[in-house]
Amino acid sequence: MTAFGKLVRTTAFRLTLAYLFLFALFAFSLLGYFAWNTRRMITEQITETVNGELVELQNQYTRGGIRALVFAVENRALRPGANLYLVTTAQGQAVAGNVGSLQPGVMDTPGWAEASYRRLDETDARTHFALVRVAQLSGGFRLLIGRDLEERRRLFGIVAKAGQWSVLIVFVLGLAGGIFVARRVLHRIDAMTGTTQRIMAGDLSERLPVGRSGDEIDRLAENLNAMLERIEALMAGLKEVSDNIAHDLKTPLTRLRNRAEDALAKAGNEGEYRAALERTIDESDGLIRTFNALLMIARAESGQARDNMIDFDASEVAHSIQELYEPLAEDKGLTLAVKADTATIHGNRELISQALANLVENAIKYGEPVHAAAKDSNKPEPESAIKSSLGPADILIEARRIDHGIEFSVTDHGPGIPDADRQRAVERFVRLEASRTQPGSGLGLSLASAVATLHGGDLRLSDAHPGLRATLAIPRRDVEQKTV
Repeated sequence: MTAFGKLVRTTAFRLTLAYLFLFALFAFSLLGYFAWNTRRMITEQITETVNGELVELQNQYTRGGIRALVFAVENRALRPGANLYLVTTAQGQAVAGNVGSLQPGVMDTPGWAEASYRRLDETDARTHFALVRVAQLSGGFRLLIGRDLEERRRLFGIVAKAGQWSVLIVFVLGLAGGIFVARRVLHRIDAMTGTTQRIMAGDLSERLPVGRSGDEIDRLAENLNAMLERIEALMAGLKEVSDNIAHDLKTPLTRLRNRAEDALAKAGNEGEYRAALERTIDESDGLIRTFNALLMIARAESGQARDNMIDFDASEVAHSIQELYEPLAEDKGLTLAVKADTATIHGNRELISQALANLVENAIKYGEPVHAAAKDSNKPEPESAIKSSLGPADILIEARRIDHGIEFSVTDHGPGIPDADRQRAVERFVRLEASRTQPGSGLGLSLASAVATLHGGDLRLSDAHPGLRATLAIPRRDVEQKTV
């Protein structure tokens, strides 16, 4: 396709032509109305003047007869720029006036008419047109008074010519403007097309050009760039997940295989075989939990879980998690307390419960009893320790109603996470140095962060002095819709 063909096919050029047609139609209608109104105004002035003179001459005829009328007509006919005057007898013979010839039949019909004529003092054969009024007088005489229409015709011609030039100028300038706008838009679209082709070729770091005008194309480019950044982040995350799966799951799979080989090679009785199988099952369960966590993160990040969002009570979720993990906490000598506000939240209950459960598991895994923390630091009980009905709480689960939504938080009194490692701690398969001796896959905080993002919120890690406070913020439904 040629450059001109691409130009005329653009939406901007077609819109320009449509607006040009509408504007030209409007301008033509406006000029036509102006010309018609001007013609009507001149006609009204002529009729008003003629009617006034007709009344005066009729009065003079009534007072002085035909002699007075002829005298008055002759005087008026000699004035510069005089109107048309003609007095005839009943037989049609001219008595007085400045009309040399008149369109036949005009004097026979009283009233208004547009007729062709020639003045007495004209030597050329050019015919003029006038608006005349014929009145019948007593005695059979007839009186004609009229006004030449050359002025009206000339003014109408001026308006018509101005309209023609105006329409031509509007068309030329509009066409030139349309070509300019279309070329400018086409240039920007071509730049975007080139960028998208490079992106499709595999360069996800490319971004659409954004100008300084802030128009709709710039806003579209900004939104598309934000989408490209999200896609690039997801692709990078996918690559990272693939690498992490290949790296982190290789060890347990190798260990699983080696144990099976060792059992085949060394086990000599049924008890040793059973012990080997139990270790294999435990290792397999760990792998299954890892894959389940990865699938839940994928569901959350892809947005598939939005279909299962319902309204539920935040305090009920907090209390159910406390009941579920209280025995595990007691086995480690920890107390688990809940402080929850009754509030309705809209979201995926399964994922929010799982995210909160992950935070509680981490708190149980890395938390310390309040008295132990105080003893290690040679200080009294921490100020952050919340009194439960059984005494100071080692782990506190909270569900707080705030202005823009609900905040779930889990506070422990363990070693916490340094500021420099908090952003990295929510990445998949990341395990900090302090946690490498504990069992786990490094996906708990990743899942909680993905669930928060799915609901338009975020996961915040902060100091509990001592310990860690993990906060899962879920906005209200109306706030989420505004930010999505």
